[in-house]
Amino acid sequence: MMTFLSLFAVAGNFNIKDVNTISKTGIKAGERGHMSENGAIERESMEYDVVIVGAGPAGLSAAIRLKQLAAQAGSDISVCVLEKGSEVGAHILSGAVIDPVALNELIPDWKEKGAPLKTEVKEDRFYMLGQAGALRLPNFLMPPLMNNHGNYAVSLGNVCRWLATQAEELGVEIYPGFACSDLVYRDDGSVKGVVAGVFGIGKDGEPGPDYQPGMELHGKYVMIGEGVRGSLAKVLIEQFNLSDGKSPQKFGIGMKELWEVKPEKHKQGQVTHTMGWPLDTRTGGGSFMYHLEDNLVSIGFVVHLNYENPYLFPYMEFQRFKHHPMIAEVLEGGRRIAYGARAITEGGYQSVPKLTFPGGVLIGCSAGMVNVPRIKGTHNAMKSGMLAAEAAFAAIGAGREADELVDYQEAWDRSPIARDLKMVRNVKPMWSKFGLIGGLALGGLDMWTNQLFGFSLFGTFKHDKTDAQATGKASAFKPIDYPKPDGVLSFDRLTNVAYSATNHDENQPAHLKLKDASVPVAKNLPEYAGPSQRYCPAGVYEFVEDDGGNPRFQINFQNCVHCKTCDIKDPAQNINWTVPQGGEGPNYPNM
Repeated sequence: MMTFLSLFAVAGNFNIKDVNTISKTGIKAGERGHMSENGAIERESMEYDVVIVGAGPAGLSAAIRLKQLAAQAGSDISVCVLEKGSEVGAHILSGAVIDPVALNELIPDWKEKGAPLKTEVKEDRFYMLGQAGALRLPNFLMPPLMNNHGNYAVSLGNVCRWLATQAEELGVEIYPGFACSDLVYRDDGSVKGVVAGVFGIGKDGEPGPDYQPGMELHGKYVMIGEGVRGSLAKVLIEQFNLSDGKSPQKFGIGMKELWEVKPEKHKQGQVTHTMGWPLDTRTGGGSFMYHLEDNLVSIGFVVHLNYENPYLFPYMEFQRFKHHPMIAEVLEGGRRIAYGARAITEGGYQSVPKLTFPGGVLIGCSAGMVNVPRIKGTHNAMKSGMLAAEAAFAAIGAGREADELVDYQEAWDRSPIARDLKMVRNVKPMWSKFGLIGGLALGGLDMWTNQLFGFSLFGTFKHDKTDAQATGKASAFKPIDYPKPDGVLSFDRLTNVAYSATNHDENQPAHLKLKDASVPVAKNLPEYAGPSQRYCPAGVYEFVEDDGGNPRFQINFQNCVHCKTCDIKDPAQNINWTVPQGGEGPNYPNM
């Protein structure tokens, strides 16, 4: 795997077409480059059959499947994968317990090839928590789809690193540190490729001494697998009206710590999920605790982002959760070794947008394929990449390019992914509508009827508003008094962010863009008590006093762990998350 700098250095050695062609695109705000007479940036371009944005489970599975199909057909297909993280896996964060069904199909001999799936789930536990106690829910009450036996507790980042090695062995070109900042279009409006590797823009928006204008990477088809709330996917969904007729997408914020615990407290293969405390019954969310190998325990907390109370502080809910007697007993005497946060798509079946647009497709969590009650999406993301690859390979073989891969959409509609999501489609909206107890009872009943009889008694519940719209006015709520972190089991945000190995060059424009700089102080602070200073799990946003004692909104973009919560939850929808320079952001180890 290469960095984007080495890509520029050795571009002439690649086995690709038209490496030296020059493409002209419109200038983005604040960007300058090699200018042509008509004022456009001139960039080198590289041509591929398929360009994939994002080296997550979906993107890597698509790349592998494309090369497998080419090998079976005795042909060749050029595939490149672009990854904004410093390495594959650097920005991957998940619980994670994965269902290996898609991996079994993609690489049947994955065990022999050393895939990092070492901890099979041996014990499944579900609890309802109160402040001081816990009620275990009998496993027999859970629908069979909730059973984790046969699944594996893993580091998803390490799984992606392994998938990348498999892809490269097949001839896929993977470029980490290569952030995709813009789309390139053909004259007919179809997507032609992406702009990647823009580097060296100074804080003033002007090119610095190490400025690189980036390159255009063109494909007959472009696959967008950026993950949750991807910046390019967001543009494409709006531009091509892909969410027309769909429910609004819903999200959660997931925060995770990796702990090394005392050997006597470690129970490899034990999986625990909780609901309830410290959240109230109207606020959705829950926790996970997975015992991995080598005395490692991944512990995490999810808060559904449709919460109403703007004083809610998801990060602090996570920190006080760890003081519950059942959780503290496992962690005491151990040490935290990593931290991270990531948004999760939770809209489910009724929120998945149309997956195709002229010239490309959405795959994985760029579209939202998480099964919320199972807290699993990796298997669906991988399968979506495989289905997209099969449709693209057939189209290219038939001499097509740049059209809509309708075969992918049709295959998805009749796929195990659609069946998986359809069976649980009412769980999330029922929880939102009826609260924890009512939602749990009705959602469980709905899952059972879907599992046993293949239909729902309730039809399909819709999501009626976005998570931003769900935020209530501060005047209707009371502030929440959170206990101060003790530095042993619970930690302040900035201390924890240091355990994400996050890094951004301060000499660049903030990648968190305000549509209107006046909104945070003029609207969000008086009406919503400035929720950005709480919903961000990395302390990016704060209100500080200027010399005159007036509030000023400050963005500490260097802290950003790329979770996208601000882009989702800001009540005015005033924050636009864009990619920083390639390679920046968190560098998650074993997450």
